[in-house]
Amino acid sequence: MAPVAGPSASRSTHDYTEGASPIDINRAFTNSRRPSELSVYNDDEGTMFSGPGHSVNPSSVTRMSNLDSSRRSWSRSRRRSHDSGVSGRPSIERRLSQDSQHTQDSRQITEGEDVNIETRRHSFRGRRRRSPSPPARSSVLGNLANLFTKPQVHQDGRRLSISSGRSSTSLSRRSSRVDADSDYAIETEDEERWGYSSGEEDSEEDVSERDDTSMARSMDYDSEPPSPTMSQGLPLLASDPVFGGESRIEMEFSFTELEPPPPGPPSRQQIYVEEDDSTIRLVGYEVIPWRQWLWRTSCVLTFGLLGLLGHWFPRLWLGFVTHEKAFKDIKQGFVVVESSNRDVVLVSLHRLAYSYPIATVFPPRLLGQVLSTPLQHDPEGTYDAETKMLRSLLVISYRYSRFALDPRDGLFYVMRNWRDPSWTSSSLLQSGLQQNVRSQRATLFDKNEINIEAKSTVALLIEEVIHPFYVFQIASIILWSLDDYYYYAFCIFAISVGSIVTTLIETKKTITRMREMSKFSCKVTVLVDGAWVEMDSVNLVPGDVVNLTTSQLSLIPADMFLLAGDAILNESMLTGESIPVSKIPVKDEDLVKWKDGITENSKSFIYGGTRAIRIRASMVNDGSQGHPALALVARTGFDTTKGALVRSMLFPKPIGFKFYRDSVRFIGVLAGIAMLGFSISAVQFVRIGLKWQTILIRALDLITVVVPPALPATLSIGTSFAIARLKKHGIYCISPSRINVAGKINVCCFDKTGTLTEDGLDILGVRPLDRNVNRFGELLDDIHDLPLGKDKASFLHALATCHSLKMVEGDVVGDPLDAKMFEFTRWTLEEGTIGRTGVVKTKSGAVTEQTALVQTVVRPPGSAQFKLEDALKGNAKRAHFLELGVIRMFEFVSSLRRMSVIVKRLKSNSMEIYVKGAPEVMMDICEKDSFPEDYDDLLSYYTKRGYRVIAMAGKSIEGLSWLKAQRMSREQAENKLKFLGLIIFENKIKPGTAPAIQALRTAHLPCRMITGDNPLTAVSVARECGLVNQAAYVFSPSFLRGDTTTPDAEVEWTSMDDPMWKLDGYCLKPLPPPPHHTAEGVEIGYHDYSLVISGDVFRWMINYAPLETLQRMLVKTQVFARMSPDEKNEVVERLQSLGYTVLMCGDGANDCAALKAADVGISLSEAEASVAAPFTTSTPDIGCVLELIKEGRSALVTSFSCFKYMALYSLIQFTTVTLLYSFASSLGDFQFLYIDLFIIIPIAVTMGRTLPYPYVYYKRPTASLVSKKVLSSIIGQIVITSAVQIWAYLWVRGQEWYTPPPSPDTKDGSNQLESTNFENSVLFLLSCFQYILVAGVFSIGPPYRKPMWTNMLLMLALSCLTLFNLLVLLSPPQAIVKLLTLMIIPLEGRLKLLLAVAVNMGLCIVYEWIGSTLVAGIVGQMIQWKKRNRRIRESGGKVYKIVEGGMR
Repeated sequence: MAPVAGPSASRSTHDYTEGASPIDINRAFTNSRRPSELSVYNDDEGTMFSGPGHSVNPSSVTRMSNLDSSRRSWSRSRRRSHDSGVSGRPSIERRLSQDSQHTQDSRQITEGEDVNIETRRHSFRGRRRRSPSPPARSSVLGNLANLFTKPQVHQDGRRLSISSGRSSTSLSRRSSRVDADSDYAIETEDEERWGYSSGEEDSEEDVSERDDTSMARSMDYDSEPPSPTMSQGLPLLASDPVFGGESRIEMEFSFTELEPPPPGPPSRQQIYVEEDDSTIRLVGYEVIPWRQWLWRTSCVLTFGLLGLLGHWFPRLWLGFVTHEKAFKDIKQGFVVVESSNRDVVLVSLHRLAYSYPIATVFPPRLLGQVLSTPLQHDPEGTYDAETKMLRSLLVISYRYSRFALDPRDGLFYVMRNWRDPSWTSSSLLQSGLQQNVRSQRATLFDKNEINIEAKSTVALLIEEVIHPFYVFQIASIILWSLDDYYYYAFCIFAISVGSIVTTLIETKKTITRMREMSKFSCKVTVLVDGAWVEMDSVNLVPGDVVNLTTSQLSLIPADMFLLAGDAILNESMLTGESIPVSKIPVKDEDLVKWKDGITENSKSFIYGGTRAIRIRASMVNDGSQGHPALALVARTGFDTTKGALVRSMLFPKPIGFKFYRDSVRFIGVLAGIAMLGFSISAVQFVRIGLKWQTILIRALDLITVVVPPALPATLSIGTSFAIARLKKHGIYCISPSRINVAGKINVCCFDKTGTLTEDGLDILGVRPLDRNVNRFGELLDDIHDLPLGKDKASFLHALATCHSLKMVEGDVVGDPLDAKMFEFTRWTLEEGTIGRTGVVKTKSGAVTEQTALVQTVVRPPGSAQFKLEDALKGNAKRAHFLELGVIRMFEFVSSLRRMSVIVKRLKSNSMEIYVKGAPEVMMDICEKDSFPEDYDDLLSYYTKRGYRVIAMAGKSIEGLSWLKAQRMSREQAENKLKFLGLIIFENKIKPGTAPAIQALRTAHLPCRMITGDNPLTAVSVARECGLVNQAAYVFSPSFLRGDTTTPDAEVEWTSMDDPMWKLDGYCLKPLPPPPHHTAEGVEIGYHDYSLVISGDVFRWMINYAPLETLQRMLVKTQVFARMSPDEKNEVVERLQSLGYTVLMCGDGANDCAALKAADVGISLSEAEASVAAPFTTSTPDIGCVLELIKEGRSALVTSFSCFKYMALYSLIQFTTVTLLYSFASSLGDFQFLYIDLFIIIPIAVTMGRTLPYPYVYYKRPTASLVSKKVLSSIIGQIVITSAVQIWAYLWVRGQEWYTPPPSPDTKDGSNQLESTNFENSVLFLLSCFQYILVAGVFSIGPPYRKPMWTNMLLMLALSCLTLFNLLVLLSPPQAIVKLLTLMIIPLEGRLKLLLAVAVNMGLCIVYEWIGSTLVAGIVGQMIQWKKRNRRIRESGGKVYKIVEGGMR
């Protein structure tokens, strides 16, 4: 339950409104409902002061909107239809990207009409909703029947989807500005080199809007492996948790090409889903009954094989059974939803009984535009055009998002952004909803609950079993049973059953945990039909008015607008930061913007799932509670912010990795080798005269030999052990597939405050002014030493009042910087629960709001024990009788980098205005003569030493009444101020920072700092921790002409130590230093200087700088200062575009966007929102970065080792079986069982247990299976082992004691081949040693893993197996000889085989250590020689390498 603050009755009320009549007060409050600040100062982020990179209050989606890894700060320009060519529309129309495709035979739409349609599409950009009713649980027979019919049509499509809203025709604006003959401007192959879309060519107005409108509401949290709630109705390898999608490879962001659509109403549509930042395509299909029956018959005849193929490759089924049909004409069909990476999901259509006006679902168009000519075809009679009434409504649910079909144009609209046209005034909304309206909206939006579908065990079992991996296992077991390999088949069956059962148990646990985390309900008081009614929160609908004061809330059950009262919330679920966030009542203009589709103002928006700290009603004159705290429900269920968070966890974006793609291809190569080997053997089988059944079984058996069923499972062994080891270090992973990606990190980015430095700030002291000498006074670390001065606007009063702190249950809460500053004053704080209140009335006289006139009251120490009467009787000048009231506050705005307050002293005739902000901005708002002479010198002194400096200014206005203060604009208040002094904060570096940075730099891993702090402070901290070399020259840019919005602005780079020394503005190389400088131009190398850039210059360079200059800046800059959350995200994405694999480490909050955008994100926050990053650590120290990189490299090398080992094992066994096939022989049942169960599985499992090397090596391991080194190693080992086997095969046939095997009996009914012969025994004994040998060769140790001998379990397994093999070779017990069907070989022959094993071992080891490197080098030289005659402008696709080369 959120505590409700009670009245403060212990004090008399005080009057801060002298000179204002009750009428004036009421009028002022009426005016306060209008914009109270100039538009240029409006800041939707609503952050408290901590620098633009430290957004703290309020937050939520304005920061969480960045969490999408593909989010761009210019994303608004991308939100258009791929095919839209209409320009000049209002930018608001670009929020939805939809593409309805019509043929020439369909209705014609003029360009003007197209504009109208696009406008209409905007109003519903993406409303999520789950299915109207939970799907029935599938029975066993029902699920089995689905295998033989069509792929299962789900109530809610649940498949992974890569999200990309990029335009396929995008071009970089800067590319046209770069000289075509530039040597180093790198243009990557994809058209969208820098993520620009065609929208980049928009008007200047759009460009200026991007910073304010770029943050979309989408939230995406990676969660691997995919949640088991995701139905695998269409299991594609592209979405498999092992071979998942591949975001770090160039992927195809295009849809599958289809035949032209049929004539008539639209049957296709592209929709941009804003919260996922992805474009999906909807295609309507109708089932053809006779083809469906034919398909089912064929499935039966093929024993389900055709059904499985249709399940895995749905387009096969779609092409045979269905035909494309207009959405509104579908009767027995469905809608296929295709994502940008070509994953498809079949979604069923639902028809809701909905007898309400169509405007209740599809409100009137924006900007007064009307729909183009509506479709006349309405076979179902769902809509009456005359009465504009709907009879029914067609909806689909995709990933718990609801899409509704408009019968007028036959297109779907996403319901998440449905808006009520009547939401224009908060006073009009406080009357609540009528019951009939609530019933209508309950049908339209379903229940207000985040209810994840819980599948039955049988359904999960069937989904698991029909996965391609297990289907291959089942087919192999059936084949072995037919081949009389019963023991081996039974063992593999038992292992598979154990694996499936384990997976099901974990899946059920995950489902239960997710459901418990997401589902929430509570009792709320709702205004219905003019009366307050208590109901369950699951019954809330958009438009409900909730009494927060009486609802006993602990968690907010829905997204709401605060209408009255005030609230303090903990939004750590969204931001990772548990700093309380204050909410104020919504203004009418914010409601109008919301109605028109503009993002909500987070200052008055209460996000679902956040925790209520305090909810307080409005106060009346006597200090008691008056009007209750009211809120308007805006979004419910999965449409809420919490719902978006849960959806992003259920459907994470596939991150992919090149290793996985190569492994799938390599398996295909192995299958090809199997077919080649069998083709050779088949000729021999036919010549011998074997039955065709035997030949067929042998062919299939050879495939199971070359492509072992256990291969996919071995790829995750290294990752599993790495995750377990990371947990011991306090590092938790929710995306296992990112472990291997961590092994390829080549740049590390860090936030500063809370990451490199300690979380808290300590005040070193304050520097007031000494007006007598016009210089700064001494540094004061005790507030009692601070003189009050003669002016009314004093430094002490500024420290005590210029903040946004709140009092909750006796504790001061708010921004840590504000809290430290106020604690330094030792004053006491009380919120404005006392004193008179202003009454807001409508024209009719109805009271709509009562608000405290004084927001905050502060008093010096000791005054709290005196009553007011005593204070007024005594000397008013005595400090302990002093009282200051904050009349008005202008909140911190990141673009202005300051906040201000209007303060009135009790019984004073004047009011004072105090401003707190960054020292750089004070020059613009203060009188020049108020600054001391040593201002710049002192500021430079502290910032260069890493201190955080905050400046204070103020002024006094005589005769300023309360009414005038309410009417004053921010520009008027923050003008002609007098500078008061500086506050010096000390931010200490964490003990583990410098050693970790040093270790990373020793490993040749470049480090970057991305912070919201001052550039001088950031550089100082960077130098102190070793991120920037102490001896390096640092250059910083500034505008000589223009600003961040001026295309022709001029930027100058100057040395931070010597302003006379500059960089070349184009190539960013140092110009010759000034004559007095100690450095000489020829001595300044690439590593001798570094760059620091601020957010404003960074933004200008992104938009207007030449491409080559931008690339060089990104590569060379080590400190990115004054970065907003959105710009932090953009830095990460720009680095990725240059080919970097980026690690981002931050403490949550304003880092969330960058953490999600990075290839590997580590959050040092322990809050719930740690799900914003794939990795979280309970120890807030960047030492975790080293551990993660070491484990990532170890896991990656382990995956390679296991894969190489499994490939060699397959090919060794393939060689053995192929040689035996030449005379119709094969390995025996127990021989297969011994090799696969007792040799391969123990070795494969224990290989992954080798610990990572204790130091980070300066080179990264390869991530490609087709690299020169990997291929030369595999191919070389194959040649050596195969050559030894062929020698043994030929050798044994030439021995005196050799007896040829009997000819196969072609009349025998058995399909099993004879295994008792000398060739079999020799090859079996030799190959058993080869399996162990290659395990040792491929167990790579340093520099990425510890030596093999440190892995005790692996050494134990290898030792035991080697000893047992020696026993079987040299002196086999009779029981083993019989069990393994071996022939007795003379001792001389056994010793020769042992010698062959030793030679084999020596050759393999020497080749792996020396030969593979030589071969790889020769191949590399051949490739370079081949490329020598061509101009190659790329280096392995890594643009940054070329850029670095151009700067050296």
